[in-house]
Amino acid sequence: MIILKIGYARVSSLDQNLDRQLDSLKKAGCQQIFQEKISGKNTERPELQKMLAFIRSEDILIISSLDRLGRNSNDIKNILTKIQQKGASVDILDLPSFNGVSDPNLRSLLTNLVVELMSYVAQSEREKIRQRQREGIEIAKKKGVYIGKQQEYSAHAADPQKRAIYHAVVRALKEQESVLSISKKYGLARATVYRIKSELS
Repeated sequence: MIILKIGYARVSSLDQNLDRQLDSLKKAGCQQIFQEKISGKNTERPELQKMLAFIRSEDILIISSLDRLGRNSNDIKNILTKIQQKGASVDILDLPSFNGVSDPNLRSLLTNLVVELMSYVAQSEREKIRQRQREGIEIAKKKGVYIGKQQEYSAHAADPQKRAIYHAVVRALKEQESVLSISKKYGLARATVYRIKSELS
């Protein structure tokens, strides 16, 4: 069986450039490269799915960095699991390389250990950011300067049209018009109308 080095390159938007990633993948010896310009917010990416369908046992997937596979650790782990199930391994260019390890199973194990560590670090950093945000909100509340999330349709909405719609909905509710009728009339989700209604009670 011929073992292939397969590259996957991704940037998040059309105005970003893939050249640096493609150059590094070619230098790494990739014989087949899947590339796309699309957000990594989920795994429903055409070229990613083509790559996962194409890769075979003992092939090596090469990526420039772990975040090219996805934006969150769960998605990355799911993709890596699919690659493992195919019997293939992964080489991440900005992480320690295990190319010198001839046993594909050992190479895959070592790569997974590094990926798990990186995922843990990324998850810990996200938790720290959330904690800092919570602490910042608590401080702002104590100072009386915390505004909180602004509702899109409210008496103080930034958009004057949405402010007007809010007041129209309030009038309709006071006139006992049904939530369904109001949502259809103003093109609003029923949840939005119910929210405004609850604020009036």
